[in-house]
Amino acid sequence: MNVLKLFSFIAAITLFISCKKENTIIPNDTDGLVSAKSISNATHNIIFYTQNGKFQQGYNKIFFQIKNLDGSLVTNATANWKPLMHMTSMQHACPYSSVSKSANSNSLYEGFIVFQMAGNSTEYWDLTIEYTINNITYTATERIDVEAVTKKNVLSFKGSDNVSYVLAMVAPSNPKVATNDMEAMLFKKETMMSYPVVNNYTVKIDPRMTSMGNHGSPNNVDLKQTSLNGSYFGKLSLTMTGYWKINLQLQNESGTILKGEPVTATQESSSIFFEIEF
Repeated sequence: MNVLKLFSFIAAITLFISCKKENTIIPNDTDGLVSAKSISNATHNIIFYTQNGKFQQGYNKIFFQIKNLDGSLVTNATANWKPLMHMTSMQHACPYSSVSKSANSNSLYEGFIVFQMAGNSTEYWDLTIEYTINNITYTATERIDVEAVTKKNVLSFKGSDNVSYVLAMVAPSNPKVATNDMEAMLFKKETMMSYPVVNNYTVKIDPRMTSMGNHGSPNNVDLKQTSLNGSYFGKLSLTMTGYWKINLQLQNESGTILKGEPVTATQESSSIFFEIEF
């Protein structure tokens, strides 16, 4: 009996130690992400990650790590970035965020970039990252491939106020037959290099299934900001799978429609719209 008790005690201690070790395992910072690009300079490698391993036309949530040449991770950097489109006759930037440390991460940094157009063989984007470690500043720049998408998820247009806007859909990224949370971001072009967020507007939505008599859906909620310099949120009702055209109207804070038309019996579509197919 004493031998049996000793065996049970040893087994219990072993199980306890095993569980304790398992519970203290720190997950990989990049779990669920796919490497999209690596940029290097003489001192570091910067590895960029997205959820699908691509940079694409539209809104992109982008993460990166900075590694020393020996492979060790940098955890104390401050960073910023600048995307730049090289066209045949000019250069321009696009809307993008500041860079911050990812929550609950030691080595991962994040932000977003809205590429309003894809690249091609003669016109392309490059990405410059500038970062500081222990009061020393480093830079790295390299060309990146930005792929085109088949469904409209970002729009560039001029409003009736003669202001150029960029409107990008953020969510839903995985639409369902349901009332989906919808998110978009709205920017204006101040210069070719500056695209600040537009505040206090409304993005009116009218989803239509064009292959089914252009029918709509119930319980949609127009997109509005919940905080300054933030996204626009609303509700998008999708009642069946297939192709949907999300007709849009941009309304300023005084209620004036700056772009887009209501869908009527004679007006089948707005001049600005997103597309979803699932």
